[in-house]
Amino acid sequence: MAGRVFFSVTMSLDGFMAPEPVPPEDAFSPDKQDDPRVRRWMSKWAELQAWAFPQRWFRENLKLGEGGEEGLDNDIARATYERTGASVMGKRMFDAGEPAWPEEAPFHTPVFVLTHTRRDPWERPGGTTFHFVNDGIESALDQAREAAADRDVRIAGGAETIQEYLDNGQIDEFSITLAPVLLGTGIRLFDRVDPDRLALEQTRTDASSRVTHLTYTVGKR
Repeated sequence: MAGRVFFSVTMSLDGFMAPEPVPPEDAFSPDKQDDPRVRRWMSKWAELQAWAFPQRWFRENLKLGEGGEEGLDNDIARATYERTGASVMGKRMFDAGEPAWPEEAPFHTPVFVLTHTRRDPWERPGGTTFHFVNDGIESALDQAREAAADRDVRIAGGAETIQEYLDNGQIDEFSITLAPVLLGTGIRLFDRVDPDRLALEQTRTDASSRVTHLTYTVGKR
């Protein structure tokens, strides 16, 4: 269990990692797409993630078709996927993704979902199995570490789940892809994090024509 624990998110210039929340069952529901709140959410989310959609690796992984851009952004997206041996996510993120992910979910590794709901593991084609963890974030991380072996564990989100692991001192490093977008409102990445407990060191900066990728290691003050 030699891997590192990390997260990697896209963030707007004004500090938001997602638009203002809508109920996860509404965000990707075909019956809710005419709801003005849902249309606004989808528009803002697509604007924030616009750098990723053209990338060759992204298109291949989500079965969006052949072709796509290659270069720095594509290399970073692929490297993030390749280093990940298991993921941890919150129930809200899972609820939003369950109706939206293709049958072959895009993780291709074990995913541990933090929830109070008891549910048997959900195995999908292509190597993704969702495991539902009812006994807290430390248990989920321990199970993810074991599943990942010598690869890394990604805290996939959402923001509250990332914040919990940051505050517990369980994140080794993280990357922020800074997009040239202003959301105005939404979900902030660091809202509930205690700044007196964390010391950050910037270890890498990579800029493309679309976004800037910032990487930090996390220590304790």
